[in-house]
Amino acid sequence: MNKQQGKKRKFRTSHLTSTLSMSLVLFLVGMVCLLLFVARDLGVQMRENINLSVVLEDEITDTYRQRIQKYFEAAPFTKSVVFVSKEEALKEHVESMGENPEDFLGYNPLKASFEVKLKAEYANSDSVEVIESKLKTFDDINRVAYQKDMVNLVNDNVTRISLVLLGIAAVLLILSMALINNTVRLSIYANRFLINTMKLVGATSWFVRKPYIARGVINGIIAAVISLIMLGVMVYYILSNFGLSIYSVNPVSAFYVSLIVILTGILLTALSSYMAVGRYLKMSRNDMYFV
Repeated sequence: MNKQQGKKRKFRTSHLTSTLSMSLVLFLVGMVCLLLFVARDLGVQMRENINLSVVLEDEITDTYRQRIQKYFEAAPFTKSVVFVSKEEALKEHVESMGENPEDFLGYNPLKASFEVKLKAEYANSDSVEVIESKLKTFDDINRVAYQKDMVNLVNDNVTRISLVLLGIAAVLLILSMALINNTVRLSIYANRFLINTMKLVGATSWFVRKPYIARGVINGIIAAVISLIMLGVMVYYILSNFGLSIYSVNPVSAFYVSLIVILTGILLTALSSYMAVGRYLKMSRNDMYFV
């Protein structure tokens, strides 16, 4: 009886160890995926903060100004548009520079403008040049001003960071496949003689594989949940210590990360269980003593 209890305790310990090992691997996968999504979201925010200033001529009529504004509001590239009058432009200049050019010039030299923020997919040099060429066809538009170097810098940095994170994610996914596969194989190793016996009595390969795949899937789900709890605690700790809001992480990105971690846990454990059991189904009983 004691011997049987010892075997059960050893099995439970092995089962718990394999589940915890998988949860640590899935935690790393989730962390890299989260970084990838956060980098993407930050890239979108940075692109959408790029400002396009459409400077208007002083002689523009209200009717024509409203026509231009309606064009911006209906345009597919517009994230938001704000009209800044000559008076508002002067006020902002005085607040930022501390001097009023109207005092020594005798008139307001600043012009009214539309401050346009672009959607992320249009915030690149090629798209901005196309938009600029379209705007030049309008009468009473003096010029279109934007920081071309900033646009290129933002896009280059976002692309570079995304490629680095994608490379890390790919390497980590390969490592996680190997580690989870080894963990599952070790957990099935103790049952190799039972698998062989079931084969000898005429059980089909799917009949033998099914309970191990089901147990592997359950272990994968449990490991994924544990890893997501660990990931949530880590994110909460980082956001709290840096004084950030919990909404700094996009809920949609958090959902996709959770989905990736759970699916990775299920698919890798199911596939590893299928392959591990298949390996012992192909072995003869004598060969199992030397594995």
